[in-house]
Amino acid sequence: MMLMAKSRHKKPENLRRYFRPSPEAIAEFTSLLAPGDSGC
Repeated sequence: MMLMAKSRHKKPENLRRYFRPSPEAIAEFTSLLAPGDSGC
């Protein structure tokens, strides 16, 4: 929702067209959701 507001996209599918997070960004975000879980 925050990215949609900042980019002024009204639909999530339009934002997904341009938003391509790096593997590092995904790992960092995932670590925030599940702290202490090292994954594989």
